[in-house]
Amino acid sequence: MIEIAKKYWLGVAVAALFSIAAVLIYLKLHTKELPDNLVQGSGRIDGDLINVNAKYPGRIASMEVSEGEAISIGSVIAVIDSAEQKAQKAQIDAQIEAQKQQLAARKIELSIAQKSIPQTLVKAKANSSIKKAQLDELDKMINTQKNLVTQDQRDNERLNNLFNNRLIEKHQLEMSVLKLRSDQDQLSSLMDKREQLKKAIDITQSDQIEASAAQQKTDALREGINATESGIKALIASQTQANAVLSEMVLRSPVEGFVMEKIANNGEVVGAGMAVATLIDPKSLYLKIFVDTLKNGKIKIGDSAVIFLDAAPEHPIAAKVVRIEQKAEFTPKEVSVASDRIQRVFAVHLQPLKVDPLLKLGIPAVGVISLDNKGLPTSLHAVPE
Repeated sequence: MIEIAKKYWLGVAVAALFSIAAVLIYLKLHTKELPDNLVQGSGRIDGDLINVNAKYPGRIASMEVSEGEAISIGSVIAVIDSAEQKAQKAQIDAQIEAQKQQLAARKIELSIAQKSIPQTLVKAKANSSIKKAQLDELDKMINTQKNLVTQDQRDNERLNNLFNNRLIEKHQLEMSVLKLRSDQDQLSSLMDKREQLKKAIDITQSDQIEASAAQQKTDALREGINATESGIKALIASQTQANAVLSEMVLRSPVEGFVMEKIANNGEVVGAGMAVATLIDPKSLYLKIFVDTLKNGKIKIGDSAVIFLDAAPEHPIAAKVVRIEQKAEFTPKEVSVASDRIQRVFAVHLQPLKVDPLLKLGIPAVGVISLDNKGLPTSLHAVPE
């Protein structure tokens, strides 16, 4: 009985091995093939790395991110400190404040000059007119007094002749002489007043000249104000530039993605153009596959495609063809079909239609392209190995 059982089990084992071998031979002889409208390729997920560079030199005050960390647009990557830039900014701020104070003082001075100088000129002209009118009046009085003195002299001569002829008394002659002397003294006094009045007129004319010259001072003040305002505008432009430089010292993320590599650390000095971190934008991820020259001629930009990851064979990722290399290259290591490694191939980029969290830089994947946008597989198991 034991011997019969052993033979029985041996026969079952042989039959099972034969069945397995038959299945393997069948699968080998009847391998899965894609329809003619589909093109398959394998490769790795690639993407455009973004270097966050320091635009100006300085020391890293703080690194705000870690490798693998998710970031959003505008997130602070690093803060660079530069004492020189801060000092330059403070100097410009102080210069602007000083210029503003000087501008305010000049405006006050101009306001005072605009009010006082015209009044001074008006007063000087009025005084001059008054003095000239007084001079004209005085000249008339002098002419009258001269005529009076001339008449006194004639009367005195006439009375003197009469006195010599004993026709009048001496008292009358003395009164005539006294009147002549009195009128002459008054004429002399009027002449003195005339000289004083002429000097006064000269002074008023000098005041007019000074007031006119002072008006030119207001023009100079205006020019000074304009120059100061221009200087302030130039300083404000420098201030804006300094603020822009300081703003550039705070490095921010230009994309929403992940930190691939942190290059600099706290306290390190970086030069202009040096990278402090490398980022990746998930929107830029794509699968780079390779196809032979025959298949390349059939693929077009915009063709529908699907991407499969080994870790998620039942999770098709919708994609499309976004780039076809125009230059052939030797088959890279990523091409897994042995027959394809003896020829030159073309790289084709497949980009997902939307961001998929399963996609990561560098992981292997399989891509299938539909030449007529139909019949794309929904499972990696439907794709030949």
